[in-house]
Amino acid sequence: MSYHQYLEQVIVIAKAAGDAIMQVYSTDFNVVKKDDNSPLTQADLAAHQVIVQALSKLTPDIAILSEESDSIGFETRRQWQQYWLIDPLDGTREFVKRNGEFTVNIAFIDRHQPVLGVVYAPVTGLLYYASHGHGAYKQLETNHTQSIHTRLLNLKQPTVAGSRSHCNEKMQQFMRNLESVAGVAPELISMGSSLKICLVAEGLADVYPRLGPTSEWDTAAAHCVLMEAGGDIVDMSNHSLLYNTKDSLLNPSFFAKGDGAHNWSVYL
Repeated sequence: MSYHQYLEQVIVIAKAAGDAIMQVYSTDFNVVKKDDNSPLTQADLAAHQVIVQALSKLTPDIAILSEESDSIGFETRRQWQQYWLIDPLDGTREFVKRNGEFTVNIAFIDRHQPVLGVVYAPVTGLLYYASHGHGAYKQLETNHTQSIHTRLLNLKQPTVAGSRSHCNEKMQQFMRNLESVAGVAPELISMGSSLKICLVAEGLADVYPRLGPTSEWDTAAAHCVLMEAGGDIVDMSNHSLLYNTKDSLLNPSFFAKGDGAHNWSVYL
């Protein structure tokens, strides 16, 4: 099956979802709390509707799992060989803060691995996309498309991507331990949403450590981009993240890394 055939249409769908988000972004929107205390806005729901309706037309026989439809049980999900995994608005906290660092994430999963990924930031028009075997790309609005690649690690000058809304003691310890090895304080780029993974994919950061909970829809699209750019997202045992393998949709703690050989868990 050629996943690549869907890529152009999925980019159009992601941008349409971005337009729906921006219509809400310009208003005095309401914020409610979900059961897990995370924020939800009308923009999340509007983008969800746009994406689900469009993907249902594009591939009517392929299941869709969205953050806003996460009640599908594992007894059903475990039968899926292929499905769409979407986060209609990744970085709702950044959306509420109005800092622009949020994205639309659409991934296609085949046998537990992301094989197509589109990450779109509607405020800036920044787009990242990839499909298995076809490389990873970045485009800013209508500008020329760039092929992106991870960079070789220079431990004398490490750059770390970190969450703007989640920085815990484990992360601070990681930074201190890395500094003691490197001999210099690592540069830290703080960013919201899956854009941090994309920073690693385009060689602007060496690693993004996420030492707390995320969900599978938070990472899948950017994971595909990162893999096609030469990197990976790995757990604490250095194994690639897999999708839809268990009842819970939570990811373990992970490292999104550019240099495949380096074991970042030694700095914990």
